[in-house]
Amino acid sequence: MRFMMMVKGDKDYEAGLPSVPELIEAINKLSEDMTRAGVMLDNGGLMPSVTGARVRASQGKVSVTDGPFTETKELIGGYAIVEAGSRHEAIELGKQFMALHVSVLGD
Repeated sequence: MRFMMMVKGDKDYEAGLPSVPELIEAINKLSEDMTRAGVMLDNGGLMPSVTGARVRASQGKVSVTDGPFTETKELIGGYAIVEAGSRHEAIELGKQFMALHVSVLGD
């Protein structure tokens, strides 16, 4: 089964500041290991909402709203799509990614 893991952006992400190089290095290493193991299908960071657009369909019409989306409380800063045998296995993979954030960023 495929699962998507999402990492919430923070104020630095939304301001367009670069990620901490040590975190990027650790994520790249874990991603390479997971890809070799056959569980990582795709991953990446996303641009801040200021560069985005929201496309919606409502009441038979399509509308486009340009970013930034300051009203959004949980902007997605990055994602990973994994192939896991169960929800439990996917959660364990997600915990590995978040442990990197804790070890490098301390939160």
